[in-house]
Amino acid sequence: MAKSSPESPSPSEATGTVCIVASRYNSRYTDALVQSASETLARLAPDLAVNVVRVPGAFEIPVVVEAVACGDIQPLAILALGVIIRGSTAHADLIAASITKSLQETSISHLVPVIHEVLLVDNAAQAEARSLGDELNRGREAAEAAVAMIEVMENLLPES
Repeated sequence: MAKSSPESPSPSEATGTVCIVASRYNSRYTDALVQSASETLARLAPDLAVNVVRVPGAFEIPVVVEAVACGDIQPLAILALGVIIRGSTAHADLIAASITKSLQETSISHLVPVIHEVLLVDNAAQAEARSLGDELNRGREAAEAAVAMIEVMENLLPES
């Protein structure tokens, strides 16, 4: 399995809020993604408050991400976590494409990093490797990306 990911970011002194929006569907995997992301955020940015919002399925993630981004207190980053396992129809691909487009639109329109780790996998073994394993753990990677993007955005858009 070839993989080239960025180095883990340095610990951050950022303060504020990060929101995790996660599906309850495929809970064995999504619960592990949430746990890993939360643990990594606590390690890398202990002063961040982490709010977790659970939604029924992956398709419901974008509307809640948009609501969070429109809230009175905008988070420094939003992590979207879910697992879609392909079946024998195109349904999973349609859901995944819609989620990707919606999350990108929210991120751009609100200038808030939305970390997209709604995984589209072919089978349970791939879901397990990406949520329960250490090597490809997408929950950890989502948290690392969030911490890195918080720093990037703070440098680009410093508070007045």
